[in-house]
Amino acid sequence: MARGRRRERPRGAEPKVLARNRRARHEYEILETEVAGLQLTGSEVKSAREGRVNLKEAYVRFEGGEAFLVGCHISPYEQAGYAQHDPVRPRKLLLHKRQIERLASKSREKGYTVVPLALLLDGNWIKVEIALVRGKQLHDKRETLRRRALDREAERAMKGEL
Repeated sequence: MARGRRRERPRGAEPKVLARNRRARHEYEILETEVAGLQLTGSEVKSAREGRVNLKEAYVRFEGGEAFLVGCHISPYEQAGYAQHDPVRPRKLLLHKRQIERLASKSREKGYTVVPLALLLDGNWIKVEIALVRGKQLHDKRETLRRRALDREAERAMKGEL
């Protein structure tokens, strides 16, 4: 294989999920999703590969034509020694300029924000799945839970018939 050429992922190979933001799917209505690269230090990569990541309080902030993941907690890596990282530092997202401008303009509208849904391991690259979301009202959350319960009951009834 020639040096410098990027090897493509084998067909059907899905990225491994390192961390998931379950709360986001409950709290928000997901409008559209993107996958972005994440600029990390070496100790952050090793800690993330171990799954020591918390996305619960995280969101995306746009500053000066760049996107940053804020509030994401990546625990310090024990074997890093003196080269430790700040667990909650803002981390730069690697997106194309047009993607950043489009998401930034949509997130400026009232009620919209951009939050991470999952941290993925795609080959040797750590990426984050982000989503443009709108906050759900309490009655929307109740409706979602009610619909999920009805779907579960229907699945059980169908299994009982077979």
